[in-house]
Amino acid sequence: MPGFEFFGAEERKEVNDVLETGILMRYGFDGPRKGIWKAQELEKAITEVFGCKYAQLTSSGTAALTTAMAALHIGAGDEVIMPSFTFVASFEAVLSVGAIPVLVDIDETLTLDPAAVKAAITPKTKCVMPVHMCGSMADLDALKQICREHNLILLEDACQSIGGTYKGKALGTIGDAGTFSFDFVKTITCGEGGVVMTNNEDVYVKSDAYTDHGHDHKGVDRGADLHPYLGYNFRISELHAAVGLAQIRKLDTFLSIQRKNNKALRAYLEAIPEVSFRKVPDEAGDSCSFLSWFLPTEALTKALVAELKEQGILAGNFYWYANNWHYISKWDHLKTAASLNRLSAQQEQVLLQLQTAQFTASDAIMSRCISTSISLLWTDEQIREKGEKLAAAVRKVLANNTVHA
Repeated sequence: MPGFEFFGAEERKEVNDVLETGILMRYGFDGPRKGIWKAQELEKAITEVFGCKYAQLTSSGTAALTTAMAALHIGAGDEVIMPSFTFVASFEAVLSVGAIPVLVDIDETLTLDPAAVKAAITPKTKCVMPVHMCGSMADLDALKQICREHNLILLEDACQSIGGTYKGKALGTIGDAGTFSFDFVKTITCGEGGVVMTNNEDVYVKSDAYTDHGHDHKGVDRGADLHPYLGYNFRISELHAAVGLAQIRKLDTFLSIQRKNNKALRAYLEAIPEVSFRKVPDEAGDSCSFLSWFLPTEALTKALVAELKEQGILAGNFYWYANNWHYISKWDHLKTAASLNRLSAQQEQVLLQLQTAQFTASDAIMSRCISTSISLLWTDEQIREKGEKLAAAVRKVLANNTVHA
């Protein structure tokens, strides 16, 4: 899956360009940098590759989400509807701007269930935030319609789905704004980094300032900039941007390999009638960084995970119901409002209510779900070996368990 698997001479060349100038910061120092502006180059490449008008790089995907929310005027007391299955950064960003995360059930897309979204809307709802998990997308047509009907913001957390598309448009460019993460295990890596993408100039201008202490970047130097509003230091460095610039040029290669390897591994599981697969609203747009699949029951899935561990072939296979980063059942720190800084009384109240909240529809899906990460480095022989071992383990578990739902 991750682009770090293909790290090589191209990345070193871009990084060395920066090191030779000694200018690691993305702003200022115009003379000494000798025309080297890697962050600007990467932002331009992002707009061209993904088809958005504007891109603002940040220090992480979390910073990108926080920045996008601020630029979209999401703040104190606003409710943001998000899925119960996501990475913890999604709700961290919501809380960071003073807003309220409203968690709702997913469906077999592993993303927001549109019916659950509709049921969660209140007069305080400001934003719907689908999270395109594990390389694939939410039902964006349904979510866009809901947002239009209720005058809500659609903010795409596409941090795990770089290169995915929906009906020909890149994920992250379809809503009012969208974000990618470029951390070390994403399809494109900068080491650390993220981006806000938008077709709205106002959102871009505000994102540009917010990531750099509110600088409007209109002065002849940073000291002459005005500060029309508060901002923070969410800047990316030139070194990180340099890595990403080399990586984005390889994206088509990454996606081609991911899709080939995903299809080849899937074929072994497709031969087992009891195995079903994640629903993908646009199959052609799946980035294929993960192969997500289901067994009929939670008991069978637990038994399979135990078998994979026993055989030492668990690597790359994730049983999400037990994972403490991605699913609400293990987010104890969220449910106890265990924040080092004081949350608002409203935020704390809502979080504590999560201790008794029921997500039975999500539980029924996640307890049966295994997601297998796809490596770019697998050979055909390795895929054959992995596929045969994985399929054999599934068949063994099925044969040893008489209760099939």
